Amino acid sequence: MGDLAPDGVPIRVAWDKFVPGSSIFVPCVNTLECVRQINEIGTFYDWTLDIRTAIESGRWGVRIWRVL
Repeated sequence: MGDLAPDGVPIRVAWDKFVPGSSIFVPCVNTLECVRQINEIGTFYDWTLDIRTAIESGRWGVRIWRVL
């Protein structure tokens, strides 16, 4: 699986380092597209994810936790 690009700008994520219990924040405006792309990646890897929109350090985006 590749990069995320919810707003058209590629965001590279080291998916091999995304272990259970870790989380990442993806700053973006198009949160619906970001959630769609993340769900696609989670399905590909057969991961259980917790996905929430958030504002962190004044930036709108999506926080993803890998549960299993």
